[in-house]
Amino acid sequence: QVQVVESGGGLVQAGGSLRLSCATSGVIFRISAMGWYRQTPGKQREPVAVISSGGDSTNYADSVKGRFTISRDSTKNAMYLHMNSLKPEDTAVYYCNAKPTMSLLDKRILGPWGQGTLVTVSS
Repeated sequence: QVQVVESGGGLVQAGGSLRLSCATSGVIFRISAMGWYRQTPGKQREPVAVISSGGDSTNYADSVKGRFTISRDSTKNAMYLHMNSLKPEDTAVYYCNAKPTMSLLDKRILGPWGQGTLVTVSS
């Protein structure tokens, strides 16, 4: 069964930190680049960080560069997003999915969406 399950969201004060986890099942997630996406009400879901299939290359949106770190553990079929110095504008539902490329401009995905995990940053 091909699926992703996101977890780790919660309520945090501005300046705080959170670590999101993405548990995956399915070959497509093991062999592809993976990305973290976020979505706020009324806006499109947007990628904020991407990691290569081997974990040796990453790409970040300017809005999170220097504050967020994406990583993956192939032995656990898992991916993570370490979020530091959180800001109220980071408030969103965060999702993970496989991507065909490392480009943040490429909106294509390769797997099903999960339920997401809500991150709320209070000011």
